[in-house]
Amino acid sequence: MLCHIPAARRGPLVWLVPSLWTVALGLWGLSRQDSVWRDEAATWQVARRSTGEILDMLGNVDAVHGLYYLLMHGLFELFGASTTTLRLPSVLAVAAAAACVALIGRRLGGFWAGLGGGTALGLLPAVQFYLQEGRPYALVAAGAGLSTLLLVSLLSEVPGPGRRAWPRWAAYAVTVLVCALLNWLSLLVLPAHAATLWWVRAGRRVWLRWAAYGACAVAGALPLVLFSRSQSDQVSWIPPLTWHMMIGPAILLTLGGVCALAERPRAGRLSASSVGLPLLAVPQLGLIGISLVQPLFLDRYVLFSMVGLALLIGAGLVAAVRAARPLFPRGAGLLVPVAIGISVLALLPVELDKRAPASRVDDVLAVAGEVARLGRPGDAVLFVPAARRDTALVSPGAFAGLADVALERGPVASATLKGEEADPARIREALLGQRRVLLVTDAAKVAKPSGAARDAAKAAVLKERFKVVEDRQVRGRRVTVYERR
Repeated sequence: MLCHIPAARRGPLVWLVPSLWTVALGLWGLSRQDSVWRDEAATWQVARRSTGEILDMLGNVDAVHGLYYLLMHGLFELFGASTTTLRLPSVLAVAAAAACVALIGRRLGGFWAGLGGGTALGLLPAVQFYLQEGRPYALVAAGAGLSTLLLVSLLSEVPGPGRRAWPRWAAYAVTVLVCALLNWLSLLVLPAHAATLWWVRAGRRVWLRWAAYGACAVAGALPLVLFSRSQSDQVSWIPPLTWHMMIGPAILLTLGGVCALAERPRAGRLSASSVGLPLLAVPQLGLIGISLVQPLFLDRYVLFSMVGLALLIGAGLVAAVRAARPLFPRGAGLLVPVAIGISVLALLPVELDKRAPASRVDDVLAVAGEVARLGRPGDAVLFVPAARRDTALVSPGAFAGLADVALERGPVASATLKGEEADPARIREALLGQRRVLLVTDAAKVAKPSGAARDAAKAAVLKERFKVVEDRQVRGRRVTVYERR
C-alpha cells in the first residue's frame, strides 16, 4: 500500500500515479463509439487544410483558435486524421495538469494532498467531458497548472546566492502567453495569481517581477484579443446570463470553500487554499462579470479553474486524514485511497455518460452514414443551417455523387468554416431542377429556427414542390429525403 512506502520513495509516485490514472481515464472509451460532434468537426475539417488555407480562414473566422488549429494540422499530418489523433492531445494535457496539481499539492500540503488532488482532477465531471474533446480547453488547463506550479516554486523558494529566478519567470510568461493564444480568456489566471500574491503578502520585488512578466504575456496576446473582437459574431449565439446559470459556479465555489476552511489557512502563509481558492473563484467570477457586458458564459472557457478545485480537494482530504489520525492511527492513511475509490464508484454513471455519443448534442459521423445509405447518384443535398455542412466536410465520401446545389463557394475557396451559399433566388432555381433532395439538419429536439433568408427559401421550395419519402433521426441530426410531387 502507498501508506507503507517510505517517504524517500514516494517522490515520483505523487505525480506519476495521477498522470497514469488520468491517461487511463482518457483512453477509456476514447472514440465514443466512433462519434464526432459539431465542435470537434470544426477542428477536424480545419486541421485537414493546408497551413496557408488555415491562415486565410483565420482572417475571417475563428482567429481565437488559430494556434490550436495549426497544432492539430501538424498532428494530423504526422499521425493521420482519426478520433485518437483528435482527442489524445486533450488526454495528455489533462494528465499533465494532474501532475502539476500533484506537485503543487505535495509542496504545499504533503504527499496525500498532492496525490489526492492530482487524482481528483480527472474525476471532476467538467474535466471528464473535456478530457476526451478535440478542442483546446484541456491544453489551457495544462498551461494554467504549469504557470501555477512555476509561481508556487518562486514563492516558496528561499532566495540564495546562485539561485536565478528569471528563467522560471520567463517560463511563466511564455506559458501564460501560449494559453492566451489558445483561449485568451485564460488571462483570468493572472488576477487569480495576483490574489494569491496578496493573500501570502508577497514582497515588493515579487510583485514587480510578476507584473512585468505578466504584462509581457498580456502584450503578446493583445493583438489576438483585439482582432478576435472583430469576429464576435461567432459567439452571438451564447445566451445572456441568468440566475439558473449561476447554480454550477455556486456549487463549485461552495465545495472549494468548504475544503479551504477544512485546511484552516492563515493570511501570509502559502497554502493550498491561498493558491487553489483564487484559481477556482477568480476565473469563475471574472467570466460572470464579463458576461454581464457581453454574454460569454460557457464553463469550458474557464475549465482551467478546475485545477484550483482539485488543489482544494487534496487539501480537504489531508484535513480529513489529520482529523481521523487520533481515532485511527493505523488506518488514517487509507482514507485518501478509500475516498478516491468511493468517488470512482459514485461517479460511474457520469463517467459512462461522458463516453457515450449521447453526451454531445449531435454526431456528424452517424448522420453521414445515413446519407450514404439513403442517397443516390445525382441527388441534391441541402444543409439547414449551412453549418450542418460540417457532416460533408468531415465525411466527404458519404456525399460522393450528391450535388450541393446551394453552395456557391466552398469552405476552402471562401476561407470560411461552412462555405458561402448562393442567394435565395438562385437556390430556388437550382432546387426546381432536382427530382430528389436530401436535407441534412438538426434533430427535432435540438433544432432551432434558422432565421436566414436562404434557409427560408429552401424550406419553401421543399414544401411547395416536394414530398417526404423517408426521414431518419440519429444522434442529434436528421436526414429527410424529398421527391418531386
